[in-house]
Amino acid sequence: LCCCEYVDRRGERSHLAACCCDCQDLDQSCERWLTCRSLPPGALERIADTVADRVRVPWFAGAVKINLSLVPPLLLLPVFLHVAALHFLLGLVILTSLPAVLLWYYYLTHRRKERTLFFLSLGLFSLGYMYYVFLQEVVPRGHVGYSQVVALTCGLILMLAALSRAKKDPGYLPIPPSNEKSSHQGLPNKSSVRGSSNGFHGVSASGTASGRAVNGEAKGYSRVSAEEPEGVKRDWCAKCQLVRPARAGHCRLCGRCVRRLDHHCVWINSCVGEQNHQAFILALSFFMLTSVYGITLTLHTVCRGRTPFVALFYCPGAYSDYSSALSFTCVWYCAIVTAGMGYILLIQLLNISYNVTEREARLALRDNTGRRLLGGLVIDTGQYNRGFLCNWGHFLSLGSSPPQRSAEDIV
Repeated sequence: LCCCEYVDRRGERSHLAACCCDCQDLDQSCERWLTCRSLPPGALERIADTVADRVRVPWFAGAVKINLSLVPPLLLLPVFLHVAALHFLLGLVILTSLPAVLLWYYYLTHRRKERTLFFLSLGLFSLGYMYYVFLQEVVPRGHVGYSQVVALTCGLILMLAALSRAKKDPGYLPIPPSNEKSSHQGLPNKSSVRGSSNGFHGVSASGTASGRAVNGEAKGYSRVSAEEPEGVKRDWCAKCQLVRPARAGHCRLCGRCVRRLDHHCVWINSCVGEQNHQAFILALSFFMLTSVYGITLTLHTVCRGRTPFVALFYCPGAYSDYSSALSFTCVWYCAIVTAGMGYILLIQLLNISYNVTEREARLALRDNTGRRLLGGLVIDTGQYNRGFLCNWGHFLSLGSSPPQRSAEDIV
């Protein structure tokens, strides 16, 4: 393949120059629209799939497909921020509507069980663009020192390093090779499970699962199907066809079981589990410190003589020139994002202090087995809580010990 050729989703050889040619679904839909007839079922979905397949860029071994969810933040974020900097009322409308749009898109993709790179693209591009505005609009004013720029840059680099580590394997349980082809079949018979020397109890005779999907729990699971001699409970996952260790869970977005599953984070497009939970907390902490520091430096430059908190709500000269208005708008955008991430970090720290994962908290709320503490910010299940110091010691030791062997390996 040359740099502009590719093999499309139908397995046919195509070229970038033919991106607007030969779309039968589009032609049929336009013809029906002109003749005032209804579109055939699934026509819009097929057109969207064709468009997504043809959006590619030239590359050495053939054109590379671009994920469309990466594009909107790159195009819309600078436009919205520059428009918001034109007037105070425009900034108020845009900055208050952005969180609502993000929440709507999150619940839309979460309900459809879709993975998306939109939030990861938005987060990374927001960091880069805010850093660019800081260097272009704030630093030239002469009120920010060289050492302060270096400190902000180091914080950004450390946050990206922690984020890169959090993007790696969260602790996926390996799927046995013998069960890969039968991963979507029913539960195994009772004799295959009861025959183990580990004392695992067999699946119920009905062979069916609860059929519920709560916080990443895929449908079709048989809850608590085993117990080790030490009293550690294990579950059977019908999707992955394996016995899960204690506190592991199945992510319906990733389609894998994860050790000590906390939740699926859309901002990193990955699960947060035993292997990357520490890096996730570290990335959030570095982000909070860097963001608050950058906001403080910008407000000290744009609103001279006022404390950062007062300047955030009262800065009379912010819209005197476009440069100050853009900087002030970016500060408010960073403040909104920082407030959201700060809430996530607070919940995570409280959950760690009580040794409970987000998944366990939601399951406890569903089953009414947990206690609401601190105004409902944390749900204490009481199952793994061993005190503040022991809980944090357990969290800091995550990933240091080798993973437990699966039931299939033992059998």
